[in-house]
Amino acid sequence: MDHFAPGTHLLIDHRGGAAMTDAAKLEEVMRGAAEAAGATVLSAHFHKFPDRAGVTGVLLLAESHISVHTWPEHNYAAFDVFVCGEGTGKAAADFLARALLPDWTQIRAIQRNHFSHPVV
Repeated sequence: MDHFAPGTHLLIDHRGGAAMTDAAKLEEVMRGAAEAAGATVLSAHFHKFPDRAGVTGVLLLAESHISVHTWPEHNYAAFDVFVCGEGTGKAAADFLARALLPDWTQIRAIQRNHFSHPVV
């Protein structure tokens, strides 16, 4: 069996920054991140929780997904960027940071299906 490696999944933590309660702005920024990654957006769904609570949103990509969950009461946003194929998740992560200007960012990369032997 050939080794199959679909891509790198980025887990991105932002502390501070813009748009933690603005679903429309987050969607706009995430669409820009998808474009920067060379990805194709198939659909989007964003939900703004009542009062001053956060946002949950996802872009379904032909190449996988970009998602966000925000907790403005903790000044925290969690993004997932998984781009398969020719796209680059790093370009999406860089776009998110430039657009949202977080005070602090942490990125963890996970190689999907990164095994030393085939999976059965």
